[in-house]
Amino acid sequence: MSVPANAVGQPKKAATAAWIGSALEYYDFFIYGSAAALIFPKVFFDDSDPATATLLSLATFGVAYAARPVGALFLGHFGDRVGRKKIMIFTLLLMGLSTFLIGCLPTRAQVGGLAPVLLVLCRVLQGISAAGEQASASSMTLEHAPPDRRGFFTSFTLGGTQGGQLIATLVFLAVAQLPDKQLLSWGWRVPFWASVLVAVAGYLIRRNLQETPAFAEQAATEGVVKLPLVVLLREHWADVLRVIAGALIASVSTIFTVWALAYATSDSVGMSRTSMLWVGALANLVALAAIPLWATLSDRIGRRPVYLIGAVGSAITMFLYLWAISTGSYALTLILGIVAFGVVYSAANGVWPSFYGEMFSTRVRLSGMAIGTQIGFAVAGFAVTFAAQIAGPDGTDWSSVALFTAALCVPPVIAAISARETRAVPTELLGTRSPREASQPETVTA
Repeated sequence: MSVPANAVGQPKKAATAAWIGSALEYYDFFIYGSAAALIFPKVFFDDSDPATATLLSLATFGVAYAARPVGALFLGHFGDRVGRKKIMIFTLLLMGLSTFLIGCLPTRAQVGGLAPVLLVLCRVLQGISAAGEQASASSMTLEHAPPDRRGFFTSFTLGGTQGGQLIATLVFLAVAQLPDKQLLSWGWRVPFWASVLVAVAGYLIRRNLQETPAFAEQAATEGVVKLPLVVLLREHWADVLRVIAGALIASVSTIFTVWALAYATSDSVGMSRTSMLWVGALANLVALAAIPLWATLSDRIGRRPVYLIGAVGSAITMFLYLWAISTGSYALTLILGIVAFGVVYSAANGVWPSFYGEMFSTRVRLSGMAIGTQIGFAVAGFAVTFAAQIAGPDGTDWSSVALFTAALCVPPVIAAISARETRAVPTELLGTRSPREASQPETVTA
């Protein structure tokens, strides 16, 4: 596949745009997670029953994940029809708008039951936006990357996600210092209002990025597929199932970020909001370094072994992390939190953009990644709600939550074992069974 002269330097630009844009996008997404655990039970729900209020608040966190498969169908289709760049800009602006609106919502004390309804509607818009963000950014970086460094360059998308989570955590560390009265009245709104700056900055970064050579050549020679979903399900159905199963690994992130935070700061354990937010901040800081290192290793030894380290290791280390919280030892919680989320989980997290993306051909790559990941992520999003129920009425049965999290790591392991190793496959042959098949022209509709 020939590379246009004006595409020189685009791999780094694409990776930078993916990192920064994803960081800004997931800053919006993750401040909701922190607020759902710490603020929204008291602001949008009846806090006369704290356990029920927390359960309902965590359920709204999962609502976005339920909306993501729908968004994936829509954004995946257009991403394979009109290109990766336009979807990347659209998702960023939609996320910024919906997050800003959350910061403007009236509380339950002001409008009663309408407040949580409006919250859910905004959360749905966040979910639709997030459905296309990682798939479009990962497709963009993969198709711009040198063939022998696809793992490294695509990992910037997830590095950005962790960066966004780190920024969100640091912002909440600041507002959490406010007295409860100010925090619950206006302080929690400030991080959401800041999404206006997020949207503007992200747009300025992404608007000058070029479309990928792979997509441009596909459109210029064979044309784009009229119905990517039809081709995807006809030719790549097994890989879609693998991605769905693999995406369940995100349950580790949601349990760590939301349920464990709520559990550690509950009356039964009694850790402070600030101290637990620091656990997340430091774990994400370590992840920023670990993700590209794991991805670079996958460029040398393959996607499958690195991904399996992350999936199997997460099942073990998350059990240890939740146990550490149950002991009330902050030092132990901090250390195991960094190991579990910052190091071990980063192995799977840093590799999946290349691992999943390399399963599909250029013409259906964005659809395949978006639909597969978002169905799996939908389950992962509601894992927080299930965990709150599994933990019992007093929310202290951490061992059952740990076993539940470990069970959700089993499908990703099976998916990785059954998948093809694609590290050494040329970019133009990705998504084909053999070079001979790839050389045969296929009929597509422009």
